[in-house]
Amino acid sequence: MKTYNAKPADIEKKWFLVDAEGLVLGRMASIVAMRLRGKHKPSFTPHMDCGDNVVIVNAEKVHLTGNSKRADKRYYWHTGYPGGIKNRTAEQILTGAHPERVVEKAVERMLPKGVLGRQIYRNLRVYAGPEHPHTAQSPEPLDIAAMNPKNSRRT
Repeated sequence: MKTYNAKPADIEKKWFLVDAEGLVLGRMASIVAMRLRGKHKPSFTPHMDCGDNVVIVNAEKVHLTGNSKRADKRYYWHTGYPGGIKNRTAEQILTGAHPERVVEKAVERMLPKGVLGRQIYRNLRVYAGPEHPHTAQSPEPLDIAAMNPKNSRRT
């Protein structure tokens, strides 16, 4: 029996819509990363971009578990100058101008690093509010909350 390797002509990409309102960030990000990578398909090929396109809306309404993870979780970056390490909390980012960056970083860090990971990451679109410009692609709704009761938060 030979191992199946998908060719670019064999790959069929679908569009999925995820409503992040009330979902737990890490659980949602791992499911979205799996969909982007294509690991849910029987025709998965590790060296090809065989995943689907995912649109996430309401990213500003995502939940973080734990007692104070929203206030304690920090995102670091370096300016390139000596002593130039900076950070922001998840709360500051979620209430700031670009709350979708928390979801983008969570998914990006679950994808492989390198050329293939960057190519796969381009199939993700995240929007802070409920509106998105991808209605022409007619994305199928992906109900992550119904997959497992732990995927959503009741507050």
